[in-house]
Amino acid sequence: MSASHTINEENSPCNLKEKREQFGNRFLTDEKNVFEFNAWDNVEWDQELLEQAEEKIKINSSVLMPMDKAKQFEENADNYWDKFYSIHENKFFKDRNWLFTEFPELLGNSNCSKSEKFCIFEVGCGVGNTIFPIVRSNNNPNVYVYGCDFSSSAIEILKSALEYDETKCKAFVCDITNLNDKEEFLIEPDSLDIIVMIFVLSAIKPEKQLETIRNLVKLLKPGGKILFRDYGLYDLAQLRFKSGQCLEKNFYVRGDGTFVRFFTQDDVDSLFTQSGLIKEQNIADKRLQINRGKQLKMYRVWIQAKYFKPN
Repeated sequence: MSASHTINEENSPCNLKEKREQFGNRFLTDEKNVFEFNAWDNVEWDQELLEQAEEKIKINSSVLMPMDKAKQFEENADNYWDKFYSIHENKFFKDRNWLFTEFPELLGNSNCSKSEKFCIFEVGCGVGNTIFPIVRSNNNPNVYVYGCDFSSSAIEILKSALEYDETKCKAFVCDITNLNDKEEFLIEPDSLDIIVMIFVLSAIKPEKQLETIRNLVKLLKPGGKILFRDYGLYDLAQLRFKSGQCLEKNFYVRGDGTFVRFFTQDDVDSLFTQSGLIKEQNIADKRLQINRGKQLKMYRVWIQAKYFKPN
């Protein structure tokens, strides 16, 4: 497995009853205390750390992957994700209970009438690590969750779970980069309250990202939101890549054949505003994770955003 996947996402699962505070609440004010906790929020990078990160990226992107080899990865992308889920099943990613702290919108709209559905669509739902916590913790009977994934293996695993109940959620296989080619699509235009994009846009080739978002925006109701979280520029996962894995600027192929892009806040803002959405939130979650046993510092960067469709 690639280094990028072994440190995928936060990798710090929390029980919902003991869910972590919203990021930005634990500050490192004295360097000598750095190993007292497992993580520190909003860590400012000094010039030396920034220069070290830029040098690592310069090195790992100095030799690009040959175009013919890169094309093979693109043409077989679904096979790589199927292989990933066939190997790990539902044991690799932990349930994302932290989402309710960062995105309370996922608990539904209490103002909905009894006959009005509150519809959520997770893009790149994997094996249900977001869908099931939403269904499990939601007391709002109006909430209905759709989920799609590129991997048929992931959807098969999700549907085999005891929690899967199509009166509450519906999962299906779909390549969201090609929605225009779908004669019939399960979700109607202007029908969704929330679209969730958690560590999924980074797996799509950069030249397809804008059209993908524009097609998803068509599915949102006026006032509906996209909730976004993904890898940020200079994240540890990016710095660990070896030369020859880079396809283009800040876009790489992992050791398992899957793609990953590392975003800036401006990248994210450009994609969503060009798609007609309005910014509610766009922040860089810069976290210092600590391995106290090995006395290691690991600098993580994620971009978190909320954009809504104007009325």
